[in-house]
Amino acid sequence: MDKVVLAYSGGLDTSVAIKWIADQYNLEVVTFTANLGQERDLEPIRRRALDVGAVDAHVTDARRMFVDQFVWPALQAGAVYEDAYYLATALGRPLISWLMVELAHEIGATAVAHGSTGKGNDQVRFDVSIMTLDPDLKIIAPMREWSMNRDQEIAYAAEHGIEIPVTKESPYSTDENLWGRSIEAGILEDAWNEPPTDVYEWTVDPATAPDKPAYVEIAFEHGIPTALDGEPLDGVDLIQRLHDLGGAHGVGRTDHVENRLIGIKSREIYEQPAATVLHTAHRALETMTLSREQERFKRLVSHEYARMVYDGLWFSGLHRELSAYIQINQKNVNGSVRVKLYKGDCAVVGRKSDDALYREELATYGEDDTFDHEAAIGFIKLHGLSQQTQARLQLGAAGPAPVLPRPDNDDPA
Repeated sequence: MDKVVLAYSGGLDTSVAIKWIADQYNLEVVTFTANLGQERDLEPIRRRALDVGAVDAHVTDARRMFVDQFVWPALQAGAVYEDAYYLATALGRPLISWLMVELAHEIGATAVAHGSTGKGNDQVRFDVSIMTLDPDLKIIAPMREWSMNRDQEIAYAAEHGIEIPVTKESPYSTDENLWGRSIEAGILEDAWNEPPTDVYEWTVDPATAPDKPAYVEIAFEHGIPTALDGEPLDGVDLIQRLHDLGGAHGVGRTDHVENRLIGIKSREIYEQPAATVLHTAHRALETMTLSREQERFKRLVSHEYARMVYDGLWFSGLHRELSAYIQINQKNVNGSVRVKLYKGDCAVVGRKSDDALYREELATYGEDDTFDHEAAIGFIKLHGLSQQTQARLQLGAAGPAPVLPRPDNDDPA
């Protein structure tokens, strides 16, 4: 019998999918679960897959690969989608796709499957990545094919004896890894509703966070974090430390209505304490070490990089080209940043770098000032020359720009 590799989270959708795929496609289901930091112990998930009906269940600890090859490059790039989402799930999908394709080749599977819905972004990220890596593999997406709604899935699971960690009273859909946690569905679908307290699992309510702030010093080499408070740490441990510290101070909550790739808006709740702290610190260090022109162009690249990751184009030529630029751009992003965490706020309170373009002797107004003030006179003349020439020859007498009339407040128009 042919085999299919199913990306398995252990939740409702993929647990139901094991039974459904076996019945509908007459395939032996082999599950694959990648540990990207979502669970400390994935053995119960592996056992659940076998109990539901999988013929084999593979679990891989891919945390270090995830951080080194996906998270750190995205941090260096400053990749934040719509200034709100640090791309945790979006960064994990190409890695899971990559490992699934490798497993399919290893066991001779003819198909791969995932539990993404027909209105989500993840279906695109999985399908595009898999088709790029091996266009001969058949892709099965049960959530796009069956007609069951969420309540019917729960009933299906109960009918077939499938244990699931969800009830009708708590119907949130979540995804998490080291870099962040996303929550949607249920009461959150009404964008007017304030998120209930049970939505949050990683971060305390900022109002009840400690009254004393926490300070942490983060060292960077080439835009990659390497140490906390002088202690060298590998990427996984460093993120976990900041995850715990930031979460304890209520840092990293985001309530965002975002534009999905498939054309709809969705309300997403994110918890991303470590990502919030590291992106804040990284950006502050860039202001010290990149020139004005580099910063301006880097912002354009950051926006495009985030869009590319969000849209599932990790294995594209564009990603290779942007990555090559980022590696050059980050060469001198070295130094340390001190961050203050207090009641949900993450604020940079200090930064230093041997490669800093910020020079105190140029910035100071004290007696150590080395700036040539007289040189500013000539600079101002040249800087304003073009505007002054145009005003004299084309715009008429110098004066304020014309003010457009404003409609009267009582005007119904």
